[in-house]
Amino acid sequence: MIAEILQYAATVPVTTKAHRGYIRYSVNLWSRARRCSSSWAVHEEKSRAAMLTAAAALRQKRTVVVLGSGLLRDVPIEALAKTFDTVVLVDLVHLASVRLWLRAKGYRNVRLIERDLSGYDDLRQTGNAEPLGFLRGVPYLDLVISANLLSQIGRGVKRRFEAEQGSAMPDDTVQRLIAAHIEGLRALPCANCLVTDISYAVIDRTGKTHETADLLQGVSVPRDIKASWSWPVAPLGEESRDYQIVHQVIADY
Repeated sequence: MIAEILQYAATVPVTTKAHRGYIRYSVNLWSRARRCSSSWAVHEEKSRAAMLTAAAALRQKRTVVVLGSGLLRDVPIEALAKTFDTVVLVDLVHLASVRLWLRAKGYRNVRLIERDLSGYDDLRQTGNAEPLGFLRGVPYLDLVISANLLSQIGRGVKRRFEAEQGSAMPDDTVQRLIAAHIEGLRALPCANCLVTDISYAVIDRTGKTHETADLLQGVSVPRDIKASWSWPVAPLGEESRDYQIVHQVIADY
């Protein structure tokens, strides 16, 4: 608990006021990742491998943008920093520990951008959303990575939509913004890599599945999936001694 308090306190002053309400979610993720490090190791390794495979196919390695860089546990940041001229990390919150680690590594070609990638505000204000439109302004862009972000966008948008009932947002807001992210990646003139969890299952000790859910809210990923694997987000003992929560992850590039 003390570590979480210190992490939160250190992150507040380096986060813009508009995004400070989301720090607690990042701290909670950081805390769970530490507790579940051994259970998450395979997922993190497979995520990094997919991103590196996408990068290896490029003829030029000038700029790479990582959407949803988060804790950097599932991002091969050291390899990207060595092989690309510029690495841009984009997320709603960059924890103080992540900033400190990057500074200690001395990466001069890594840039941090704090940005809401959901497109929620644009959809509310204009009736249209192009959450990845800002990427058109990034020079020499050769690769965009969506790093285990898409389902988080879905959950965050759903939480905000339900809290703002009566705000005149479209009924299909969650689906529209998930689809906008996928379509935005596909429309890019450069290479892209999508790594995302698409569903989850609640499984008891005997292996029986008690509940399943579609994390993309019915939105399909109309691409050729290059890899898929299971991610025990909440292994036995994390939320209950009797069941675990396992997410299904896909990678395409």
